[in-house]
Amino acid sequence: MRALLIVTSLLAFSAMPLCAQATQTQPAAPPAQGAGVQESEGPPIRVVVEEVTVPFIVTDSRNRIITDLSREDFKVFEEKVEQPISAFVQETGVPLRVGLMIDTSNSIRDRFAFEQRAAADFLRSLLRPEQDLAFLASFDSVAELVQDFTGDLDELVSAVESLRPGGGTALYDAVFYGSRDRLLEGAPDLGSYRRAMVVLSDGEDNQSRYSRLQALEVAQRAEVIIYTISTNIRGVKMPGDRVLQQFADETGGRYFQPFNLSDLDTAFEAINMELRSQYSISYAPTSPRDGKYHEIEIVPQRRGLRVRARKGYFATEPPGFIPENPTGLETR
Repeated sequence: MRALLIVTSLLAFSAMPLCAQATQTQPAAPPAQGAGVQESEGPPIRVVVEEVTVPFIVTDSRNRIITDLSREDFKVFEEKVEQPISAFVQETGVPLRVGLMIDTSNSIRDRFAFEQRAAADFLRSLLRPEQDLAFLASFDSVAELVQDFTGDLDELVSAVESLRPGGGTALYDAVFYGSRDRLLEGAPDLGSYRRAMVVLSDGEDNQSRYSRLQALEVAQRAEVIIYTISTNIRGVKMPGDRVLQQFADETGGRYFQPFNLSDLDTAFEAINMELRSQYSISYAPTSPRDGKYHEIEIVPQRRGLRVRARKGYFATEPPGFIPENPTGLETR
């Protein structure tokens, strides 16, 4: 969500994690001597204009991406109330800020080398020079930042190749810290970048400090699109797969379950294509900025089409605000 303050505008961001940046208001200069001032004159009127922007993907019944639609093909609802659309854009060139989160726990040891190669190929095909940045994090018993944001492919690929499996699984902590400390901090202007997280894991968490719902809440507040790729190749969905699907569904991403190792390349290719084939729709919400979670639904007006987008947003001041200890309560 973006907010604009007409007449006067103040925008502050944290420079470092857990560090708030103070803002001060300068006193107004006194009126020039002799200037007439009416006693009935009140303070300047300040009007807050909010704009919620939602990126989304449209597919047909065969899951093919549809890219030739217009504003008239959609309606937007917030809390089941239709909202007037203020802007509609087909976005193919928005700069990307991507976090690649790789599970390095013991559970994926037997197929880890193949996953490393597929992840490296994904980064090579995804990043555009001087426009997109990515970081790499691994998680086993703890979540660890391996390579911070960079556009240098050699550094990223080297970081991927340096990973070694071992330990438990702190998936929720990885999503929590990656959303709050890297994706939100690394791209603080919610309207200027596309934040995405690609998680390669079996979804079975057993080491995290934060809960699944706390991690999901932070990702929603940071407006991160999460793509999840399951490393479960047993042929049936396990409890961890349901966790991965929830992260993807609630943030407007997509869940993949490759049934064999060769399908992993196909999953990465699909993510790359989706990040280049999105629309975005904007509207000025009629509901108050109350800090609560607000449900959003984008409804296509053509039959046979499906929209994939995040399910809602937190109406906070400032936009993207994340409390020190998110409640992690169910939002819906």
